[in-house]
Amino acid sequence: MKIFRLFLTSVISIVLLSCGGFLFAQDNVQIEEETMKDPIVKMHTNYGDITIKLYNETPQHRDNFLKLVEECFYDSTLFHRVIAGFMIQAGDPDSKGAMPQKQLGAGGPGYTVPAEFRKDLIHKKGALAAARQGDQVNPQKRSSGSQFYIVVGRSWTADEMKMIEERKGIKYTDEQKEIYETLGGYPFLDREYTVFGEVVEGLDIVDAISLVDTNPADRPLQDVAIESMEIVE
Repeated sequence: MKIFRLFLTSVISIVLLSCGGFLFAQDNVQIEEETMKDPIVKMHTNYGDITIKLYNETPQHRDNFLKLVEECFYDSTLFHRVIAGFMIQAGDPDSKGAMPQKQLGAGGPGYTVPAEFRKDLIHKKGALAAARQGDQVNPQKRSSGSQFYIVVGRSWTADEMKMIEERKGIKYTDEQKEIYETLGGYPFLDREYTVFGEVVEGLDIVDAISLVDTNPADRPLQDVAIESMEIVE
């Protein structure tokens, strides 16, 4: 029961945000995924740099994230929700210059992005995924237009993975189970939130951020800021 209580608390922490009703408009131009190189974005934080690879397999999330980076949308925003052993969350534009007592997590660009779930993209440690509103108001599981989280998680035993498969009705590959049992992550979120990238450099920075002191609303007591982001390739 401890596992599921942690899961419920953590999911609630992610999904408590609100976005406007405008839909993200996606160009109709289709580019063959196999000919494209996964885009790389470098996130400069006051704790150090985190380099992220965006997946071409989730093109709507990829293109939206790149658009926001190009617009400097994330510059000076905060990691406003941090839960040790689970994830670090950012992307709320209301966090720019926010006073220490301000409650954050409800901001966005005014639109959402359709879910892009894939069996091969899981919530392993370092996975980049989109936050969203809860199922009661968002049954299609559409993603926030800007808020994202990076998974920290923990390692899982073979018995725990078997239990998760049974509970969620998911059959993991042997490779995926090995990832969760060694590298770690948070499998309870698979096919509930869209995974659209992964950290390729700077997992130590993610770990450091995940361990900062927070208030009861999971906001760091000392601001953890995204100073800027840039597309590097």
